[in-house]
Amino acid sequence: MSAPASSARAAEDAFAWDEFVASTPLSPYLQTSAWARVKARNGWRARRVLAGGAGAQLLAHPIGPLPWSVGYAPRGPIAARLDEESVLTWTEGVRRAARGERLSHVVIDPEIEAGGPELGWFRRAGWRPTASPQPARSRWIDLTVGEEALWADLRAKWRQYVQKARRGGIAVVEAGPERLGDFYAIYVETALRAGFTYRTEATYRVTFEAFAAHGRARLLFADGPDGRPQATLMLLGWGRRIVEPYGGMTREGADSRANYLLKWEAIRSSREAGYALYDLWGLSHAGIEQFKVGFGGREVDFIGGLELPVRPVVRRAVQTAQAARVLLARRRLERERRVTAEGAEP
Repeated sequence: MSAPASSARAAEDAFAWDEFVASTPLSPYLQTSAWARVKARNGWRARRVLAGGAGAQLLAHPIGPLPWSVGYAPRGPIAARLDEESVLTWTEGVRRAARGERLSHVVIDPEIEAGGPELGWFRRAGWRPTASPQPARSRWIDLTVGEEALWADLRAKWRQYVQKARRGGIAVVEAGPERLGDFYAIYVETALRAGFTYRTEATYRVTFEAFAAHGRARLLFADGPDGRPQATLMLLGWGRRIVEPYGGMTREGADSRANYLLKWEAIRSSREAGYALYDLWGLSHAGIEQFKVGFGGREVDFIGGLELPVRPVVRRAVQTAQAARVLLARRRLERERRVTAEGAEP
């Protein structure tokens, strides 16, 4: 993709762009045309910027009634190999695109591990640290090793829990869109219990269907002996990497250890499907971190979110509006959690 003609074609053609994404080491699903289709239903428009061998799909969203938009390249930029020159060249391309799209600022959160020189490259190119909606840390499991090595990498207690779930009659099954209602019910129950936000059922349906159209979506359930689902995972892949961005379990699933068997089968079967890397996708709090650490792999820490100011005055107004939206979302979630708790009282 280094030739100008190839770069121009990838920037305009969805198929060529997706090939470019798949050719990069981590091939983030959030940089694909499928994700652009998911976000389009909420008013985001995609603009791809390829320059200096690096590329990113910028998603732009209008700022209310104002004639400006915000720009976001989730998990971008991507490249076969990044160096300081490519970062500088790509950043200039982003500036030009941002002016053409009337963006107030652009946010990125590249999947670059902390501790190297890359953060300095971006800072010298004009980027500054900012908050990111994506996980700052994750765990990666190398699927190129054998199944025995993967199993051995689980903590002994985790292997015992997997076996307990099997003995208890838990069965892991793969399903299609007909079971998205079951997935959503478990996901909402988990969100209310754990305190994280969730979106409408239609959002997860559109996401699954967009990636399933490329053969890159998996919906897994751990069903109990009575056939009722006790845990679920939605997996999204691209290139040789697969990610588990959404999942949850019922209280019954916690007791039966269904989630341990489900996670192990997701890892094992993803290796069988030909993926080389399993991404556990975020370590948001101590409980989730402890659970995921038990499945092995290694922890990765990213350099974090970065922002390129384009129109500083407009940017300050956007910050105020964003803070208000976050506050409203938190209040809504807290109301729903209170209602759920009151409904559970005898």
